[in-house]
Amino acid sequence: MDQKKEDYISSYISKLLRKKFGRGPQSCQTTVSKKHLVTYIRGFLSPMEDILLEKGQNKYVDYARNVIITHLLDEIKGVIQVSLDVEVVEYYHDWNFPNNSGVLMFVLDTETEQVYKTDVDIQRVESEVGRISFMVQKVPDKINTYPISPSIYLIERRGILIQIEKALIEKGFENELKYTKDELEKTYFHRNGRFEDIFNKSVRDIFIDWKLKEDKSMMAIILRS
Repeated sequence: MDQKKEDYISSYISKLLRKKFGRGPQSCQTTVSKKHLVTYIRGFLSPMEDILLEKGQNKYVDYARNVIITHLLDEIKGVIQVSLDVEVVEYYHDWNFPNNSGVLMFVLDTETEQVYKTDVDIQRVESEVGRISFMVQKVPDKINTYPISPSIYLIERRGILIQIEKALIEKGFENELKYTKDELEKTYFHRNGRFEDIFNKSVRDIFIDWKLKEDKSMMAIILRS
């Protein structure tokens, strides 16, 4: 794939965030491999978010950003489709406010020419993801790992919800459940995960997003180069 296309998408997203939030990210890097596009964003907090986080209002920042980013993702989706001549099947996003970083993850309908092949033991990765998932809820029915680059791995989990979580979603508590799961799962994956041994690199970031009604999740593990 032409690197210029990835750079163009990164630049577009960076300008769009600056326009909507009043401050753009320090860095915005897009990577494509097979049927996935990942944009890793660092150094991105608006002045208002900064103040709210200082006051311990993380939950409100999370909700507000989620509303705005979800609105912007439709526009970003269109740019990706035109730039790469593909359809975006679905997308995910997540943010780590303590690290001042975030990720946008897009699933494409067709494979691109760009493919990253890894020598990492994928079976060990998926076994570890299953082990940590079990600590929090249950072992997923299905785990798929997608290497994107030497420093980015996407992991899809299907069939992860337990009955009480499904009941909460039916009762309309989806946002509360998502916020709680985000904190809990990332804590466990960071604290209990053995990913540094598996990848032979230190972990910079772990991001997780869910499509709760479809009972699936996408995780991004960002490694230090």
